[in-house]
Amino acid sequence: MGLPRRGLLHLAASVTSAATLPLLPRRATAQAWPSRPVRWVVGFAPAGGNDIVARLMGQWLSERTGQPFIVDNKPGAATNIATEIVVNANPDGYTILLVGVAAAINATFYDNLSFSFLRDIAPAAGIMAIPLFVATSPSLPARTLPEFIAYAKARPGKINMGSAGIGSSGHLAGELFNMMAGVNLVHVPYRGNGPALASLLSGEVQVVFPTPPSSIEFIRTGKLRGLATTGAARSPALPDMPAVGEFVPGYETTAWYGVGVPKATPPDIVDRIYREVAAGLADANLKARFADLGGAPLPLSSADFTKLIAEETDKWAKVIRRGNLKPV
Repeated sequence: MGLPRRGLLHLAASVTSAATLPLLPRRATAQAWPSRPVRWVVGFAPAGGNDIVARLMGQWLSERTGQPFIVDNKPGAATNIATEIVVNANPDGYTILLVGVAAAINATFYDNLSFSFLRDIAPAAGIMAIPLFVATSPSLPARTLPEFIAYAKARPGKINMGSAGIGSSGHLAGELFNMMAGVNLVHVPYRGNGPALASLLSGEVQVVFPTPPSSIEFIRTGKLRGLATTGAARSPALPDMPAVGEFVPGYETTAWYGVGVPKATPPDIVDRIYREVAAGLADANLKARFADLGGAPLPLSSADFTKLIAEETDKWAKVIRRGNLKPV
């Protein structure tokens, strides 16, 4: 027996409403994000470049959205501890990762990770690209990069090089410098650029390849000597500082920062994170702050940031394999 026309219309309306219900939570979640505090996990100790970038962008996002972005420093294992926390977090946009060059390095540097970065983390947005510096103590007699190279060659195995940790961008930049400049700097790992620079200031190590956000004020005030930048060209923030490549042809390395989230995070939330970060990078005050720290905006979408990380993973794999570098 057929249903009356009114019954058919009522049934059709019910089915249509039921079919649209599963779409509502995701749409509402994306529109509401963030509706509560966001945990921003950083894989290094406070005062390093990763930490400074997360705090600057986090403050802007907090003011923009009205929700706190709380930096949670989880140093250790060259960001692998922090990455694993985010890999296992609820994929709802409320636990995010400050992604740096270590993500590309670790894929080859560590053999037995419990995760695969690009399989388990969704790159959401690029933030900033930045060179590193070659920083030494003013007490060191070498006042230029060529003088430092000559000084190090005359003392193989006796110059200590601090870094933000094993497998960090500063560590690999130093190892690449060892290979290309023909020196033998001894690596001394710390749990972030902040502690490494403290040891450089105290004389425990003689050189560090730090990020500009963590070191530029020390260099400007003369507490540290900036011998060179590792970028392809001189840094606009310190235009009198030469590039390493001016003396070591072909040498170049650049750090970068961005945001990552658990892989299963809904695409609309990933896109919302990108749009909010991109808005921050377009803000004149924040852009000027990053430029003052020696960086340039890197407003990459999820797809473009994923491509960058894949390319950087291939680049650093060649350096690691050529140098036969292994975690200690």
